[in-house]
Amino acid sequence: MQATLETLGQLERRLNISVPFEQIDAEVNNRLKRVSRTAKIQGFRPGKAPLKVVSQFYGPQIRDEVMGETIQSSFGNAVREQNLKVAGYPRFEPQSGEAQDQSAFKFSAVFEVYPEFTVADLSGAEIEVPVVEVTDAEVEKTIDILRKQRTSFNAVIDRAAQANDRVIIDFKGTLDGVPFEGGTAENYAVWLGQGQMLPDFESAIVGTKDEESKSFEMTFPADYHGKDVAGKTVTFEIKVKSIAEPVMPAIDAEFAKQLGVEDGDIAKMRAEVRKNVEREVKRRLLARTKENVMQAVLDANKVEIPKALIQLEVGRLQEQTANDMAARGIDPSQLQLPAQLFEQQAERRVALGLILAEIVKANDLMAKPEQVRAVVDEFAESYEDPQEVVNWYYASKDRLEGPESLATEENVVAWAKSQAKVVEKTLSFDELMGNR
Repeated sequence: MQATLETLGQLERRLNISVPFEQIDAEVNNRLKRVSRTAKIQGFRPGKAPLKVVSQFYGPQIRDEVMGETIQSSFGNAVREQNLKVAGYPRFEPQSGEAQDQSAFKFSAVFEVYPEFTVADLSGAEIEVPVVEVTDAEVEKTIDILRKQRTSFNAVIDRAAQANDRVIIDFKGTLDGVPFEGGTAENYAVWLGQGQMLPDFESAIVGTKDEESKSFEMTFPADYHGKDVAGKTVTFEIKVKSIAEPVMPAIDAEFAKQLGVEDGDIAKMRAEVRKNVEREVKRRLLARTKENVMQAVLDANKVEIPKALIQLEVGRLQEQTANDMAARGIDPSQLQLPAQLFEQQAERRVALGLILAEIVKANDLMAKPEQVRAVVDEFAESYEDPQEVVNWYYASKDRLEGPESLATEENVVAWAKSQAKVVEKTLSFDELMGNR
């Protein structure tokens, strides 16, 4: 085998490979001989047909197999000889520019290679690190949210519906006298004041009484997601079926037991809630810091990205999106998922992957076993039986890939913060949690 390398672009390469037909013919003959030992051909006993006859029956198929394997194996050998790092899959094609040599099988492989680069200095970069203090107020706010999640409703019949009530209604909406899609429902529960329905719709319910019917007009916002009614005035007819007022559980022993504190100790409950809040705050702070680090790394390292890797990542993102839709009961075949929707995200992910791999390699940042265990322990901490969770992770090497990646990313974050200028930014609890 002979191979010559051409540089077609910054990352694109072409290998011109030549394999003697003598070598291919020898392998074809060897396989024909093996096949002839058991070949069943009409007119001959099994394994007794002449090699020439066997070749007539099986030769073309065997030759195709040998040629295909020759292309793959000779390409692999040439790549190793040239010490190339191939990105994606090669494109094989006949050699152009000259007639095919009768003594040798010649073909070309066009492909991209991984970029070679040195990680940029981050000393001039600025990385924002968010800081949030968890106070008693955040703990109490979280307890109120937990109480709200366990709200029960008591029916009321002696007054009209008011803010914060849950009202069960039938409603029918019409546009120019014609019902429109999504405008009709029966026994629909509306919790007033929770932003469940448009404000004008909820306002029309306030003041109604049990078994009351009402008709009103409402104009949908111009940017409403339902294009048929966006910016248009429709008529709604509603009938109130029942009204109930919310009752949140008291902060008592029973409530503490509902949150997993077996002895109902309220102090223990508050301590547990604080612990969970602090864990969630830590997770979100790390995520934001990590995102800021990744952006700083991307900004500092301008790397040529193999198009083949971007295409592969686009395919993965398309498949992942389709699977997510299917899991939510949406038929992905009914939606278009064009490649361009994912190209920007794919390019960013591929670039980050290349840069982070180089950072980890250059600075020996691969996660140590004790770091992986710390991540696993943190995962397990919120479960009823932490040791069972730990055992589950360590029962399979594949299961540890996630914790290993997270621990390695934490090492990269720590390294980047040690190299760049760190600027702390104090956030409120609500800002971090996305409540405003």
